[in-house]
Amino acid sequence: MDPEILLVSVVVVVTLILFASDLLRIDLVAVLACLALAWLGLVTPEEAISGFASNAVVAMAAVMALGAGLERTGVTARIAGLIVRYAGTAEQRVVAATSMTVGLLSSVIHNVGAAALFLPAAGRIARRTGIPISHLMMPIGFSAILGGTLTMIGSGPLIVLNDLLRQAGYEPFSLFAVTPIGIFLLLAGVAMFSLAGDRVLPEARGEVTGPSVKEIWGIDHPIMTCRISESSPLSGRTREEVFSGNPYGLTLLAVSKGGDVQVAPSRWTRFETGQQLAIIGPEEGFERFATETGCIPSGETDSFREQIIGGGYGFAELVVRPRASITGKTPRDIMFRKTFAIEPLIHVRGEIETRADFSDMPLAPGDIIVAFGPWENLRVLASHRDLQLISRLEGDPVHFRKGWSAVLIFAAALGLTLTGVPISLALLTGVVAMVLSGILGPADVYRAVDWKTIVLIGGLIPLGIAVEKSGAAALLAGSLMGMLTGAHPIAVMLAVAVIATVLSLVISNVAATVLLVPLVMLMGQGVGIDPRALALLVAVCAQNSFILPTHQVNALLMGPGGYRPSDYLKAGSIMTVVFIAIAVTLMYLLVA
Repeated sequence: MDPEILLVSVVVVVTLILFASDLLRIDLVAVLACLALAWLGLVTPEEAISGFASNAVVAMAAVMALGAGLERTGVTARIAGLIVRYAGTAEQRVVAATSMTVGLLSSVIHNVGAAALFLPAAGRIARRTGIPISHLMMPIGFSAILGGTLTMIGSGPLIVLNDLLRQAGYEPFSLFAVTPIGIFLLLAGVAMFSLAGDRVLPEARGEVTGPSVKEIWGIDHPIMTCRISESSPLSGRTREEVFSGNPYGLTLLAVSKGGDVQVAPSRWTRFETGQQLAIIGPEEGFERFATETGCIPSGETDSFREQIIGGGYGFAELVVRPRASITGKTPRDIMFRKTFAIEPLIHVRGEIETRADFSDMPLAPGDIIVAFGPWENLRVLASHRDLQLISRLEGDPVHFRKGWSAVLIFAAALGLTLTGVPISLALLTGVVAMVLSGILGPADVYRAVDWKTIVLIGGLIPLGIAVEKSGAAALLAGSLMGMLTGAHPIAVMLAVAVIATVLSLVISNVAATVLLVPLVMLMGQGVGIDPRALALLVAVCAQNSFILPTHQVNALLMGPGGYRPSDYLKAGSIMTVVFIAIAVTLMYLLVA
């Protein structure tokens, strides 16, 4: 065997092992692979870093930023609100409407963001209609993944594909080239859960909390303020000493003295005479608190109360992101109030809602936290690595007022791609337009980009170059061609689809695409099938990640839905077979 092929094979195998073992972060693994290729002389230094300047990397970062603009202006929240309002109470209708909406959204924004947006909506629908939340979460997640096949910017594999085609000298696909296939895939997923959801999905697990409360999360108690008097026993005591165990059913939102407001004071904060406290909870609890502590309630026109109610503070919904560093840790462990400068009020996991003290409850991906804080602090969490803001900021003046501007900018950016403008240039132009129009600030753009994903893609692209440049791709393609010689094109496509599906279950779907596309294009030339068709089939089937909860969307919804790995195996196996059958058939009829 050629030494270069042997070295490339070693790098590929080690990379796959590290991906599968999860010993190191996947972005670090990609960078190590990139460096290894350069130091071994398998790619030039320029080729080693070419991935970070690729069309795919720029386009993916721009999509993330544009999606943040749509979310910040409340566009996606409005869509979710309409579904909640008009879906009705019939399970089939609710599942179909919600799943289809999520699928369409994920064609233009990150599928994790689309799924996260509907987390609170699904919880509300479940409580109002009595539909098991386990019958809502998995359809939402699968539809978010399937929706990524509707456009060439809907998922990482499809964005990367066009870059790989350019490198190989082939014409890239247009924005909607994959849409005919993606529509059938999405419709199949929606139909499966709408018509047979009760047979493939588990019943509700855990405690059911009962009917829905008023407003969004039932936070309909007034914000009340009081002043600590000179004779109050609170002076010198800490927050934890006074409010531990939530004896009054109240939550302390902020303290103020001399005009200096501190939101979400830590458990070590000591109360002082003359301080004002902003508290939320039942009025009877507040009255008992004031009586026992000697605090003096403030009037309705109290300036501190007016500042808290209308001065840039409010409530928001947050979700714990997949692979967040806070997973498995409690709010006390991470010093939640001090770390995020917001006050946690409600914790929701699936159908279990906790309004009492949950400081010692370990956090898990998909957990929803309803919190109070300044808009500026909450806005930072729109793209935080651990917590993601999933509700619009009602007190933010940018919201809704610039919603149409965000939609028009996004549509114009997509329209540019139809005129032949490179996708990276078109989408990056849209991002700049959002910044110039005031929808996003420069810092918002940087926060919106998932740099872990960007580094992963940039580091893996040189691996595809090395596989092709060394001749490893040609050797493997030759072996596959030998096995498939004389086989019907559908059999060849079926083999490619299965390989892409299996590989995407073990490593990231982007990595699977980068590794397989050069191979199948060479194989296509040898067996008489359009290489672009096989490459597109790989990128589409790299999204076929349903059997295991390894996909980020599945990991996000596993906790809230109360699912076990066996639940994904049952429903995911059916979806996987349906996915491959539709993808192969339509690719053969429409593209090959």
